[in-house]
Amino acid sequence: MQTEFLLVITTCPSAEHAKSLARELVKSKLAACVQISQAITSVYQWQGELCEEQEFSLQIKCLAQHYNAIEHTLSKLHPYDVPELIAVPITQGLPAYFDWIKETTQP
Repeated sequence: MQTEFLLVITTCPSAEHAKSLARELVKSKLAACVQISQAITSVYQWQGELCEEQEFSLQIKCLAQHYNAIEHTLSKLHPYDVPELIAVPITQGLPAYFDWIKETTQP
């Protein structure tokens, strides 16, 4: 496969924040699709404290070439000081789905 595809994962503190980020990424053609989960519980350490918070997970399907722009957009718009931002290469999948990602993320 010549084009690299990524699944980028982040979380937001509210459904409203998640929807706002998702809309911006799709509208700007950085992502073909962003799926937003129902509320999940995250348990983590932050500044020496044990935290347990409700969050919404976003799964962002995109071209690898758009990762830097996605990172920049999330850094500007995300409400967290240090947002989760993990990119996982997609190595297998339906060719027609990959074609759709390419088509919907072209300027």
